[in-house]
Amino acid sequence: MTKTAAPRATGSAEWAEALLLSFGKAGYLQAHPAILQPAEPFLDLSGEDIRKSLYLTTDAGGEELCLRPDLTIPVARDYLASGVAGQPAGFCYLGPVFRQRGGKPSEFLQAGIESFGRQDRAAADAEMLALGLEATAAFGLTDIDNRTGDVALFAALVEALDLYPVWRRRLMKDFNRKTSLAQDLERLTLATGTSRNEYEGVLAALAGSDRKAALALVTDLMSIAGASNVGGRSVAEIADRFLEQSTLKGGALPRDALEKIKRFLAIAGDPNQALGQLRALAADAKLDINAAIDQFESRIGFMAARGIDLTKTRFSTSFGRGVDYYTGFEFELHRKGDGDEPLVAGGRYDGLMTQLGAAAPIPAVGFSIWIEAMTQSGRNPATAGLPGSAS
Repeated sequence: MTKTAAPRATGSAEWAEALLLSFGKAGYLQAHPAILQPAEPFLDLSGEDIRKSLYLTTDAGGEELCLRPDLTIPVARDYLASGVAGQPAGFCYLGPVFRQRGGKPSEFLQAGIESFGRQDRAAADAEMLALGLEATAAFGLTDIDNRTGDVALFAALVEALDLYPVWRRRLMKDFNRKTSLAQDLERLTLATGTSRNEYEGVLAALAGSDRKAALALVTDLMSIAGASNVGGRSVAEIADRFLEQSTLKGGALPRDALEKIKRFLAIAGDPNQALGQLRALAADAKLDINAAIDQFESRIGFMAARGIDLTKTRFSTSFGRGVDYYTGFEFELHRKGDGDEPLVAGGRYDGLMTQLGAAAPIPAVGFSIWIEAMTQSGRNPATAGLPGSAS
């Protein structure tokens, strides 16, 4: 192991029994993924930055392994390896996960639900939020800050603006990494390429190219130089960087596109208020994002049908959880006044299954519960009566 193992986390047997029983009644089978997992999926999907927080080791064959840092990917991998892969199936879980967390215990309990294969996406999204809210209520936590967003709306906007591919990738990356997107938009728009650098010839050669052409050029150049990577960056990463710089030098993000993005990112309120603002933006700016808005509206209807108080639900187009593999609905439930640590958090991740090896896309949505945050805040759930009404 590259780090000293943390003290073992403890949890209430009563709590676990009550929680898993409630999820079982809601139709979710208990999953038991292995604690030791291949490290590659976590590094590929979350980036090398996550490496410093993992407990890593290597097996006899040289494969890099880790103690599971969360349960979503392990549950998804087990589902894909099962006989029901591709079919609708729901799983619940409760168990320890392992992560360096800056002074907090590195081993801690995580519970949650993962739902795979359901084509009724809007209904499944609403079910996840309803179950999360019911779980917090069972702990006596009723004063909840319910934050929601939808990365699919931003993706639809970026696609509708008909930007260069490099801009689309850059904007989506910024959004998913929770960077200050508005500031970055200003910086990128003002990058007119007045300065020169030693790669001026390469940038000029790439002007107007697509990613495939950029990759071919950089591959040829590195082959001539006898190099397979530079500073730890792969050929593909270097090609993307050159293509990005080439595009930025041309001032490829139009001012009109910037203004539309800014107007989009300013939309916030309860879901119905946001829906009206989104419809107005699509009409005024002549943006073809109605399919994504329709899905959003459908989800609002299912949320209301499940008894979720929409007036106490905050939706923001700029809200994101900072997870690259999320593709749609996202949410976090916080105690009022606690802006940092969520009690419950989750979202839709339809692209994850193909990234994990599925031959065809499989819809997926789920959420995790931070046990320590819930138990520090609420009453004993073993006597409170956890949710079990969802189907």
